[in-house]
Amino acid sequence: MTRYSFVFAASLLAALVTVTGVNRAFAAGIPANIKAAVADSARPEADSARDANRKPAETLAFADVKAGQQVAELIPGGGYFSRIFAKAVGPKGHVTALVPPRPANAPADAPDRNAPIKALAADANYSNLSVEELAMGKVALAAPVDLVFTAQNYHDLHNVATLDVANFNKSVFDALKPGGLYVVLDHSAEAGSGSRDTSTLHRIDADTVKQEVTAAGFVFVAASDVLKNSADTRTAKVFDPSVRGKTDQFILKFRKPKK
Repeated sequence: MTRYSFVFAASLLAALVTVTGVNRAFAAGIPANIKAAVADSARPEADSARDANRKPAETLAFADVKAGQQVAELIPGGGYFSRIFAKAVGPKGHVTALVPPRPANAPADAPDRNAPIKALAADANYSNLSVEELAMGKVALAAPVDLVFTAQNYHDLHNVATLDVANFNKSVFDALKPGGLYVVLDHSAEAGSGSRDTSTLHRIDADTVKQEVTAAGFVFVAASDVLKNSADTRTAKVFDPSVRGKTDQFILKFRKPKK
């Protein structure tokens, strides 16, 4: 081995050790309530199998989820995160799953797309989870919450013709306690593309989300790259087999000012 090769190998090893150390340190910093929620034996195997790509423990830790909190989850789908939130906030906390209403023009025999989350809320294992419909294109809760969270949905706000994104974000602002957090996780679009790809690729530019959310009065706190995937060129539809389940994604955290 040449001296150059030895130096390069030593540098590479040092870098790997550093990265491993950082990852271990971060993993060690996951709060106990979140670790226990992810390890919950009631979670379906299909959900647990997605954890390697979705990184729920790191995501909830970034969102500062604590026991006893009140959480609102926007458009929870089948409840992948809902289950974890419910266990992480514990019996003294509560999770409200906010779901879209049944389309007015839906056939009478059309299946209820919110059935999975409603079934979850009816499960005694998740007695601190309830379901409410999003009415009039805005968030309206009986009492303010500590966190509003949405995963892989924000881009679709731009795809609803009757929804005003600015007003929607303002309704999220109003639904939060002073100091509360709004956390948005979504599929990354090409830098500078704005909302161009929301209906075609189901992606959105993170900078556009920042601009829209801060315009509602929020303060940008931080971004997480825990779901970053540099191999994703951001040019394929998120359902394309080449990227499905492993798209490049961003997580942005915003805070409602305390005063």
